[in-house]
Amino acid sequence: MFRHTVHQQTYVFDDLKTLLARATPRRSGDELAGVAAQTAEERVAAQMALAELPLAVFLNEALIPYEQDEITRLIIDSHDRAAFAPISHLTVGDFRDFLLSETATPAVLTGLTWGLTPEMVAAVSKLMRNQDLISVAAKCEVITRFRNTLGGRGRLHTRLQPNHPTDDPRGILASIIDGIGYGSGDAVIGINPATDSVPATVQLLQMLDQLRVRLNDMPTQTCVLSHLTTTLRAIAQGAPVDLAFQSIGGTEAVNRSFGVDLALLREGHEATLSLKRGTVGQQVMYFETGQGSALSANAHHGLDQQTAEVRAYAVARAFDPLLVNSVVGFIGPEYLYNGKQIIRAGLEDHCCGKLLGLPMGVDICYTNHAEADQDDMDTLLTLLATAGVTFIMGLPGADDVMLHYQSTSFHDALYARHLLRLQPAPEFQEWLITNGLFDKNGQLLSGKGGQWLLKKATESR
Repeated sequence: MFRHTVHQQTYVFDDLKTLLARATPRRSGDELAGVAAQTAEERVAAQMALAELPLAVFLNEALIPYEQDEITRLIIDSHDRAAFAPISHLTVGDFRDFLLSETATPAVLTGLTWGLTPEMVAAVSKLMRNQDLISVAAKCEVITRFRNTLGGRGRLHTRLQPNHPTDDPRGILASIIDGIGYGSGDAVIGINPATDSVPATVQLLQMLDQLRVRLNDMPTQTCVLSHLTTTLRAIAQGAPVDLAFQSIGGTEAVNRSFGVDLALLREGHEATLSLKRGTVGQQVMYFETGQGSALSANAHHGLDQQTAEVRAYAVARAFDPLLVNSVVGFIGPEYLYNGKQIIRAGLEDHCCGKLLGLPMGVDICYTNHAEADQDDMDTLLTLLATAGVTFIMGLPGADDVMLHYQSTSFHDALYARHLLRLQPAPEFQEWLITNGLFDKNGQLLSGKGGQWLLKKATESR
């Protein structure tokens, strides 16, 4: 048992997962699951008890038994004790102080990556203020490559998300042209298909690849976010698959609810790698996650939703992904009730993912029945851009007309880039300049570049 006394009240926490849950900043999903602290004082007591806990405890006490969960087995079996050794003597509170110190340089944090377990990282994030999450994440540098180089200092990338409610190629193409004209799409041009079928997926993949080639071999990657089994069948039919996509979670049970397991993810990774379509690298996986997915599937095993989320990052890093995206406010107010909770969760996810060595992006978003609005998203966008987020979404008008939620627009990405003097991927930036869409200072140009883009994108094949 774990305990801490505040004034005359002693709070007792039966096991490690209870302690972690009680120490978590307030959010509606944990209250829905019945794992949250009952009072602010109990939350502080749990945080104090957690701060005194040695990091090594997380190597000896599994939150979900090793025999019952393949994600637990993955976490334990892949842990690098040599990488952990420099911090093995620290408590969780000491670890927070270390991360905020000058000693924790980008190179040092990179060296620690495989010595950290998701539970250690989730625990330390629960002791951090928002400014701590921003400061630590800003130190982390994670570089990935496929047709361009993502994650470097001074860069902010975007996923161009041209979804359409009927997968109409004309509507998708219009959104793509609009987004590229604003410099969006260097992380990926990725479509959530309205119909998850092999013929629809193949048709969209062919359209995207043909467009990319017509646009003077635009140095980016494309993806249709179908289920991994659909992508595997598309590969078997010879479709031009750059990236394999899959939603994942932090327990074996939640992944089963998504229709996947580690063996299937491994098959998808190997099949996509075998195509060798990258030019500057071969990182071919794109994963999406989100706090609340384990709870919504009744697959959380009593874990708080943030700890379950960070365990999903162990799954992602096992497959050396090009992109990982926390769709932070997508599930709804049952899990993150308002703008304050969404902002906190987005900063947590980004920081924890970066500490675990992931190229972490965030879909800065909310559903229309949440107590949040675009001002909250502006705040989170600005904070994440300051923290060095790898990529954000780019949608026409910030409104996804197929998935029916609010995210960030092409203009929002321009705002963040201009405010903080950030640039797209270097290869993509050079392409924008060469084709007259941007000047060498990253400023949007009008005129011949836009006319060229429209002509090339719409010319007959």
